[in-house]
Amino acid sequence: MIRIFPFIFILLWSSAFITTKPIIDNSDPFSALAFRFFFVAIGFYLFSIYSKHSVVVSKKNLLESITSGVLFHGFYLGGVFYSISIGMPTGIAALIVTLQPVLTNALSGPMLGEKVSSKQWIGVLLGFAGATLVLGLDIGSEIPITGLIATIIALIAITSSTIWQKKLSNNLPLSVSNFYQAVGGCLFHILIIILFAKPYIDFSQTFVIAMSHQIFLVSFGAFTILMFLIKNNSASKTVSIFFLIPATSAFMAWLFLNESLTNLDIAGFLVTTIGVYIATRD
Repeated sequence: MIRIFPFIFILLWSSAFITTKPIIDNSDPFSALAFRFFFVAIGFYLFSIYSKHSVVVSKKNLLESITSGVLFHGFYLGGVFYSISIGMPTGIAALIVTLQPVLTNALSGPMLGEKVSSKQWIGVLLGFAGATLVLGLDIGSEIPITGLIATIIALIAITSSTIWQKKLSNNLPLSVSNFYQAVGGCLFHILIIILFAKPYIDFSQTFVIAMSHQIFLVSFGAFTILMFLIKNNSASKTVSIFFLIPATSAFMAWLFLNESLTNLDIAGFLVTTIGVYIATRD
């Protein structure tokens, strides 16, 4: 069963890009994320109590988990949601942030003291070449520059979160760690609302269904699987299959959101997929 966890993760994680658009069509991105992680935090708190895991942790573990939540649930998801809300195509947003494993491998040398092979650098070059093919001359026309910047911030955030997770020393139960990460994400988005955004949520049937999907299948499902794999020293295997996300997300966007795919887009997705695969395989 554990062997199929990475593939379940990819399916659930890719589907999150599809349900993001129906959510932001019925709310502002930051209110939606604050709402989502408020209930996610409650869910993980109740599960921690049910599992008889104490939620009282050391200050060090608290700060580590909240920081991880701010990076992952705050900057990463906030960047993705915001970019799509202002017109960034779902598939391209997925493509850019999926460069995360490539960028992580590239930075693991200087930041983690790990040796980066020539094969990994070839993968990095192919990954960014593929992204360039997809973005091409569309920047500023079909692709909003602000959305591109927000997605790049999301890429940096998820990369930083991955490196941060590798450095974490705490042995908190998953439910407790996920609880504090959700709290960090919720507080981040509440702060953004207070400072910059006008809160708005239309609790339509579409919003409720899409949000339920992201709370239960993505936050409770995919994210927990991801944390489980990292906690059990399978992070490299999880990262290595991230190359499946662009194609999976793009196909789902075409199938469910009626987004178009040009031949150049398909070529870019293919080159990026190959690049991520080369950079992350053993």
